[in-house]
Amino acid sequence: MNSSQPTQAATAVPGSPAALIHGAAALGVALTEHDAERLLHLLDELARWNHRFNLTAIAHRDEMVTHHLLDSLAVHRYLHGVRIADVGTGAGFPGLPLALANPDRRFTLIDANGKKIRFVGHAAHALGLMNVETLQGRVEALRPQIPFDTVVARAFAALPALAAAVAPLCGPDTHVLALKGKWPQAEIDALPPLWQVESFPLAVPGLAESRCLIVLRARN
Repeated sequence: MNSSQPTQAATAVPGSPAALIHGAAALGVALTEHDAERLLHLLDELARWNHRFNLTAIAHRDEMVTHHLLDSLAVHRYLHGVRIADVGTGAGFPGLPLALANPDRRFTLIDANGKKIRFVGHAAHALGLMNVETLQGRVEALRPQIPFDTVVARAFAALPALAAAVAPLCGPDTHVLALKGKWPQAEIDALPPLWQVESFPLAVPGLAESRCLIVLRARN
């Protein structure tokens, strides 16, 4: 290859489909151009609704790509099983990007805030996501008949409170994925001994802030 020619990554405009595809690939997620365009359309819809309903404090387009799309896709490789719950989904993150990247999995996006869950339903329809179900309600009040395979939470609660809230959603093989910023050692120390803890650093392209993933599983 001629070294004088810029690479696709170097020439990709921030916030473009090509840049999103490149960032997702660094996280082990293979997006088509159509996938990337749909995810960027999600941001268009979020920005439009945000003017009326204040769904997110992040308004700059490039930050929405890193903090919402790529930050969500960073846990793609840690999903377990087919039935995924996103608790406290807010405006649909990480659930909507993960559902788009995993069409063979079923996602239930849960939030107690009515305006946010209405947006999530609208966005899922706009993106043509047939594998997304929305549910308005408090997580701790839910009693599903079948446990979820994976429960994902981003900025939901401290680990002990999260573990207590999602326990009714979990079975013996459920993985609880908690997306965190700085290393939450005090929260880990406060967990009851029935939880087995694993941790993984997360490197989100374009995001200089600390990120890590805490995985909780019930001890056998």
